[in-house]
Amino acid sequence: MDTFQLWDLRVIDFIDVFLVAILMYYVYKLVKGTVAVNIFIGIIIIYLVWRVTALLEMQMLHNIFDGFIKVGIIALIVVFQPEIRKFLLMIGSTNIGNRGGFFKRFSFLSKVVEVETDVEAIISACTKMGATNTGALIVLERNNNLDFLIGTGDETNMNVSQPIIESIFFKNSPLHDGAIIIDNNIVKATRVILPVNNEKVIPQRFGLRHRAAIGITEKTDALAIAVSEETGQTSYIKNGEFEIYKDTTELIEKIKNDLG
Repeated sequence: MDTFQLWDLRVIDFIDVFLVAILMYYVYKLVKGTVAVNIFIGIIIIYLVWRVTALLEMQMLHNIFDGFIKVGIIALIVVFQPEIRKFLLMIGSTNIGNRGGFFKRFSFLSKVVEVETDVEAIISACTKMGATNTGALIVLERNNNLDFLIGTGDETNMNVSQPIIESIFFKNSPLHDGAIIIDNNIVKATRVILPVNNEKVIPQRFGLRHRAAIGITEKTDALAIAVSEETGQTSYIKNGEFEIYKDTTELIEKIKNDLG
């Protein structure tokens, strides 16, 4: 039997491993913090059982899992439709010349200094706007580039601060309609029109702002904060779902962790 030697590895083998690592990184970023993690684990378990039953020649059980595996690709496309869309958008939004380049996503290869978004200022502004029933919709960009939405509104370049956010959503302000997009502590666009989700059933007290927040967080990995004009309540939406929090301190920590 031939003995494996380290020098038997080719350059293409290292490239292969590196590309697999990139793929796994994207999959991790895609399913991180979502129910898709449990579905993904279930798929792995089914695949392992399928392989084990084949090795043990458990014909009946193997045939059952074999049939599931053969038609499973169609089921995966249906079940993971939002995640697949996010994955393709993530790949498509990765380019060398944009947002610090491709290797910006890998901290050990990047020399780009990340600017931490002032989450405290954002939530303070939301709390103050909520007290006066001023509606607001704030989108926090993560890995998926949202530049394709800027054309629906007005491109800006303002540092995030509590007064800036409050002035944008002031009821008599020409910028208060629509959403704002924040990336690396910069308000990069105002009056942005977001895709609205009309399929999900949500409480009647939530309106178009919340449906838009659900829509953008389903189609991308962005985070959304919506302030209700009717109730003054601040809602946090991620992956198309409302996130529950006890107080503003917990909300700030949640957002910081998700941005990290």
